[in-house]
Amino acid sequence: MKAEAVLQEYFGFEEFRSGKKEIIEGVLGRRDVLGIMPTSGGKSLCYQIPALLLDGITLVISPLISLMKDQVDALNEFGIPATFINSTLSTKEQNLRIDESIKGKYKLIYIAPERLNSEIFLNFARKVKIPLVAVDEAHCISQWGHDFRPSYREIPKFISSLDYRPVIGAFTATATEEIVEDICKIL
Repeated sequence: MKAEAVLQEYFGFEEFRSGKKEIIEGVLGRRDVLGIMPTSGGKSLCYQIPALLLDGITLVISPLISLMKDQVDALNEFGIPATFINSTLSTKEQNLRIDESIKGKYKLIYIAPERLNSEIFLNFARKVKIPLVAVDEAHCISQWGHDFRPSYREIPKFISSLDYRPVIGAFTATATEEIVEDICKIL
């Protein structure tokens, strides 16, 4: 299946808006990408569509619990198997979702950056194939950003702990030149 077919089948759009096809082709071509698009500009499609085409589980790092829930609810409504792991879940529910993920139930898992380097999540990540790590709100990694979040600086440590190097997609709506340089240098 091709990206355009996934766009039509799951999301109901006939064609990509400007710039998205190139980003998706970059990810599918195993190249790291940085997507800077306005809020509600469809950044999430740039990692959701490849997630459906790649073998394994796409990991989406997101700073906002409400955003995770909204995106997962929308994906599930479209028939796309996705879940989140965050502090709103009990330990039992988190473990259940991890076990289900290992068994192949989900194509996308949303997680807060603070959980990446927990022993439970690291053990999980070593048992599954993660072809793509999508960093949502990537400006949070930059000390120059208004939403600087120190836990985003742990993403490279997580990636280097894997036995292979997944593609990294960084996405944000706001980025000055300094922030773009920071995102590219750090990730």
